[in-house]
Parts: sequence; structure tokens; C-alpha cells
Amino acid sequence: MAHSIVPGEARGRVLAFSEGLSFWGGVDPATGRIIDAHHPLCGESLVGRILVMPTSRGSCTGSGVLLELALNGCAPAALAFREHEDILTLGALIAGRMFDRPLPVLRLDGAAYATLSKADEVEITATHLTADGWSAPLAPPADAVDLDYADRAMLDGAGGEAVKLAMEVIVAMAASQGARALTDVTRAHIDGCIYASRANLTFARRMADMGARVAVPTTMNAISVDHANWRAQGVPPDFGGPAQRLADAYVEMGARPSFTCAPYLLDDAPGQGENIGWSESNAVIYANSVLGARTVKHPDFLDLFIALAGRAPLSGVYLDADRAARRVIHVDAPTGADDALWPLLGWLAGRIAPDRIPLLTGLEDAAPSEDDLKALCAAFGTTSAAPMLHVAGVTPEAENVATDADTARITRADLIAAWEQFNAGADTVDLVAIGSPHASLAECRAFADALGDRAVGAATIVTLGRDVLSAAADDGSIARLEAAGVQVIPDLCWCSISEPVFPPDARVLMTNSGKYAHYAPGLSGRAVRFGSMADCAETAVTGRARDGLPQWLT
Repeated sequence: MAHSIVPGEARGRVLAFSEGLSFWGGVDPATGRIIDAHHPLCGESLVGRILVMPTSRGSCTGSGVLLELALNGCAPAALAFREHEDILTLGALIAGRMFDRPLPVLRLDGAAYATLSKADEVEITATHLTADGWSAPLAPPADAVDLDYADRAMLDGAGGEAVKLAMEVIVAMAASQGARALTDVTRAHIDGCIYASRANLTFARRMADMGARVAVPTTMNAISVDHANWRAQGVPPDFGGPAQRLADAYVEMGARPSFTCAPYLLDDAPGQGENIGWSESNAVIYANSVLGARTVKHPDFLDLFIALAGRAPLSGVYLDADRAARRVIHVDAPTGADDALWPLLGWLAGRIAPDRIPLLTGLEDAAPSEDDLKALCAAFGTTSAAPMLHVAGVTPEAENVATDADTARITRADLIAAWEQFNAGADTVDLVAIGSPHASLAECRAFADALGDRAVGAATIVTLGRDVLSAAADDGSIARLEAAGVQVIPDLCWCSISEPVFPPDARVLMTNSGKYAHYAPGLSGRAVRFGSMADCAETAVTGRARDGLPQWLT
């Protein structure tokens, strides 16, 4: 069985994936080449190919990357998924509806997926899928969505042109997800304000010019420049200008200029059971897992549409049943571990549960901090498509386990292998990167404490949100960091930083972030070292990374 999720026609050679791919950080939007150094197809071109993959993974910004590929003629010919997928589906939907660049999207059952994965060339028509002599009819998406009076009024244009478009796309995505209704959301978080490509600005400017205005309180993700200081930092105007205009377009539409990838650090974080409409993968995973709020991992562009309508498809982890763990992963937790354990666990858990929600056991006595859980969730989002995880004895819904959940294990050997993969760079380090996701007030204090009265010898940058910057300035942490030679930069984060703010002569960077350790080789082209916050402080002072494994892994 094959379902046509986004209609269209295409022909091309198959590129079959053994695992999902995050287009943000994994695909060069200018060329269509895979740049994720950890992916088995790194170096392959997507241009004109029929992509056959289980599902996507990673950042919600992937929808913007796909739109840019479509606008510059470097897109795949079509996408075929085995599992439910939203991020690239939404990018394809926007490419066709708003920019007349149709890009078919299919969802296949197991048999059709297996056939297509082994095919050489595929043809997609309005009614059929054909591959190497095999043919199957294309079924339409699921049944229509039940809409209330207010929904229908918005679809009829009562809220204006922008809201009408927003509702059309929300309903189309709901149908593709099998949702039977929509749900109210109390707030939204915009991920599409990162200037990943000109497509992000083209979309936002078109929506603002249509008179779009958010209907619920809406925060904004980190952007791609320090909004107030990018000129003084030497950022070229042909990048800094569009990046600033992109942020300003969302502010014009009523979004709050919070400019942080960690909105859960703001004073008004959502509460347990609250339906919200967030984008940005780490924020979604933290909100669901740690706060107990409810949000699907909404792709870029859909986040704005949800903010305009205050409505989202009632599907996925908005529903009790879909929040259950379907893989129980026992962790052989090492004794004496420091904060580097948590990003390693998140990254490994995502690889073990790339397509389902896991429950981690064996950590009941670990007492992770909020920052440990932030690191866990962020790293998990780089390797899994799941929108949440559970930790026994720690997260609020850890008792929610499906009766048919299977089991797996993370061993000390797995942790060592992950550590070594994250530490492939040379031991001479040119740059220390803190703040992916954005640093918290506690992390600013901890890093200042670890440096003490020593000056850094390697370039060292902390990225953080405006609210944390203000609080850390008030308590003296910023003054202590800057006295040590640390550069503190608000608004942008490591997944959106670019030269010259990223030191051009840096060849090896060190980070305490599993998320950035995963993405940095593809995004920055640099080699990586990884360690705890204390390790990063020592390396910042000496310019050299630790030799060998930490004591708790030996």
C-alpha cells in the first residue's frame, strides 16, 4: 500500500537510506549534498533522486532546508517514508502551495517500502507508483478532519488571507497525520527565525506582507546573528542583514523577541498537561519529557501557522496513548560520572530508539539536574525522530509504558564508543563552545566557577538567551566570564553561528554539548572534542583536551 501525502509527479533514481537524516545540519542547502559526518550516506547528492527513508530525524529546521533546495533547483525528485513524517512533508507542502515547486511525498507500508528500497528507478504519477516493473495504486491521505465552527470560519477567510492559508496547511497536515480533529494551543515557539537559507526570509516576508499576526503568546528561537551587535562583530551585511530582517519579520507578526533555543528557561515555562505549539527539536523534547507539557515536534513554517490560528492537529503526543514508551533501555550507569554522561546517554538512546519513545532505567539514583536533562534531550533529538523520552524515577510520565514495549541496553562499552566518536579531533583545541542549547544561569555560574581566576588561552564563547544574559549580568557571572577572556554572545546559538563570529582560524573545537558534537563537523567543517563543563574550562585555559577516557569510564 502506498499513500500520496503531497500529490505530484516525478521520476528518478532511488537513494535508499538505512536510517533517517536531519536536513538541518545534514544537508548542504546550496548543493543538496549530505554533510552529516555521522550518516552512512555522507557525501551523496540528493538532487533529482527519489529518497526512500524510514523517516526524518533531528531539527525542525529541515523543512526550511527542503524549501531552499526546491527554490534553488537542488531538491530531490520525491520523498517516500515508511513511518509518519512531518518536517520534510511540511517543507514539500509549502514548496508546492506557496511557491509552485511541487515535490511529491509518499508513505509506504512495509512491503512497498521494501520493494522501493531495492529499486533502481521509480516513477510517480497522480494515480500510481511504478518501480522496476512493479506497480501500485496511490491512495489518498486519511479521512477528513472534523472542524468546529471557528475552524471553518478561518478556512472561509474570516481571519484574513494569512489565517486562511494557515488553516489550509494545518488541516492538510492533520489529514496526513490521521488526526480526526484539531486542538487549541496556549502558546507557540517559532523555529523558522533561523536564517538557514534565503527560503526562510522569503516565507516570513511573504506572510508578514499578507498581514499575518499571531493569535497566542509566541516566543522565538535563537536567530543567526547577535541582533544588536552583528555589524560590530564583522558579520558581512549580505548575511547579517537578511538574518536580522528575518527575525524582525516575526517580531512584526507579533512574536516576542526572546531569541532562545531554550524557551523552557524563561520565567513562564509551560506546565504539565498544557497543550502548546512548539518547534525546535530540543525544546519540544524537553517540554514533553521534563515539563510534561504536550507538543508535537512541529516543523518550521507550521509553527507560525499554529501561532496564527491557535490550533494544531490533535495527533501524536497530544494524545495519552502516543506518549507511552515503546522501548525500555536499561543503562549500566557508571559510578562517579560527571555531567558528560547525559549528552552521551541522549545520543545513544536516540540511536537505539530512532523511531519510538524510550524509557531509560538504571538512573533512578542519578539525580540529574535540569541542565543534565537539557543536555540529554538535546542530544537525543539529533539521533531520534521521537518527540520525547522518559527516565525512570525522574521524568513525570515515566510510568507510561506500552504493554508491547521491547527492551535494549546501554553498556559501558557503548558509552566508551560514543565518547571516542565525539573525540575524533586533535588534542590541541582552538575554540571552546558552550551553549548548545543556550546556557542556563546555573551553567554560566558553573563555568565561571570552573575557570576561577584563570584567563582562557583558547578562544571561548558562551551563547545564551537574552533573559539569562540579564540574570547572569545581575549576579556577576557575566563580569567573571568576561574578565577571564570569555566572549558572551546572546541571540544566536552554535547551530546557527557563522564566521567571523565563529573564529575562522579555529580548526578543532571542544564542547560539552552532545547536540553540537554531532552537528559541528557538518555545520562548521571542524574537528570536535567533547567533555564535561569542567573539562571544557580546563581546555579553555590550557588549549589542550584531556588525553584518554575520563576516570568514570575507565
